Amino acid sequence: MSRIVCQRIFLRLNVSMARNASTAFLIEDPKYSFLKELGLDKKNVGVFNGKWKANGQIIQSYSPAHGKVIAEVQAASTADYEECAVAAQTAWHSWAELPPPARGEVVRQIGDALREKLQPLGQLVSLEMGKILPEAIGEVVEYIHVCDLALGLSRTLPGTIFPSERPGHVLLEKWNPLGLVGIITAFNFPVAVFGWNSAIAMVCGDVSVWKPSDTTPLTAVAVTKIVESVLQKNNIPGAIASLCVGGKDIGQQLVKDNRVKLVSFTGSTAVGQQVGVEVQKRFGRHLLELGGNNAIIVNSDANLDLLLNAALFACAGTAGQRCTTTRRLFVHKKVFSEVVSRLKTAFAGVVNKIGDPLLSETLIGPLHTPAALETYKKTVAEVIKQGGKIEFGGKVIQREGYFVEPTIVTGLPHDSPLVKSECFAPIVYCIEIPDLETGIQYNNEVEQGLSSSLFTENLGDVFKWIGPHGSDCGIVNVNIPTNGAEVGGAFGGEKATGGGRECGSDSWKNYMRRSTVTINYSGAIKLAQNIKFGDD
Repeated sequence: MSRIVCQRIFLRLNVSMARNASTAFLIEDPKYSFLKELGLDKKNVGVFNGKWKANGQIIQSYSPAHGKVIAEVQAASTADYEECAVAAQTAWHSWAELPPPARGEVVRQIGDALREKLQPLGQLVSLEMGKILPEAIGEVVEYIHVCDLALGLSRTLPGTIFPSERPGHVLLEKWNPLGLVGIITAFNFPVAVFGWNSAIAMVCGDVSVWKPSDTTPLTAVAVTKIVESVLQKNNIPGAIASLCVGGKDIGQQLVKDNRVKLVSFTGSTAVGQQVGVEVQKRFGRHLLELGGNNAIIVNSDANLDLLLNAALFACAGTAGQRCTTTRRLFVHKKVFSEVVSRLKTAFAGVVNKIGDPLLSETLIGPLHTPAALETYKKTVAEVIKQGGKIEFGGKVIQREGYFVEPTIVTGLPHDSPLVKSECFAPIVYCIEIPDLETGIQYNNEVEQGLSSSLFTENLGDVFKWIGPHGSDCGIVNVNIPTNGAEVGGAFGGEKATGGGRECGSDSWKNYMRRSTVTINYSGAIKLAQNIKFGDD
């Protein structure tokens, strides 16, 4: 009898193990069938240069909401990177010869292809990065909008004719493509930041090698497959949009590569500083989008209803993992207590909406990695150690995945090392100020200079805020959050944020080289400044 019971238990264990094995990767769960719609599989190749082939290590991509493996990606070896660089550089010659409007037409088609995959690609971003689905879909829309922007740019790329002081001469300015561009992106915007760079670079006549974050490799593979489909349809070499999934070694190889004319790097200030130095050593160009310790200043006359609506998303949205997240809140002493109290109430209203980012009722998803969870815990512990008060939150949510409560801190001075450092988590420091001038001083005293915002109804204070003695950030807002930028403006910051500008305005100039051209059609040599040299 006992033998029969043992056999039944053994059979049940086998069935259970078989089920677990069959659903070991989330991609095999029918719930995530959208992954297959994007051409993904259990095992994926993370290198593309016109063909898909990789020889590096296997990377497992995890869902931060579950802590489970979604699928695997084989990364690039150093030899794979070399093949990508060679193939991209070779493809550049034919791509650069296409007229800009023809290049713009290809980018337009990429935008349309993204529209067709908007829902599944947004779902993938939500699953792999951890941001809620509306934000993830919005990120894909941002790439689409940049494609629209680039299409217009392709027919309006300027050239300038200047008056020449010499008779029979023309003085003009000509812009040409740079060549090979390296794009290194971060986990928190795995689609949009590539799109900012790629779409603009393409219409400028450049080709690229993309090294995405090694924690969001599936998104990079899916985006590249979409771009590849458009290039194939137009008989354009796929290598103009090469992909190299990999770790630090691939990033270093790209940064040090003399063939890469521009390195666009998005990431931490510490790593960005190293990238900038390495690129400068070889006199290459760099475009750095680094950290941001962003602040909102609340004037005594601020519309507090408007502020609270903005601050909730600015401080807690994306679980505090935007480079433009509000991390410091400088509040006038007349309204400080009311703002903190109402912000606590607002945070309390969203705690029960923290969860699976793919669910429609969710407002805040998880932190991206276990390391981010540990950083949050250590920061909260240090706040308490230094005498700060946790007004709200401060706890890890005990459930599957990497979830934390949005956290409000008071009681720390404006120049506390904690306040002046960036913890990439939903922690906001509320600090009382006596006047706007003090708020501006506190806003500007950190090393970063990305985004800032002032809430006021005073027109004079608005112009003080945006003027030469106002905010020293690259993004200076009034009565809106520090996050959520449009594509039409140049995105980027000052100081330790890196000084780079991407996306709109004249950011296209980063991706081109400028030549001043003088053409003499007079038949005689005339020197500028009326210089006489020898006989006339």
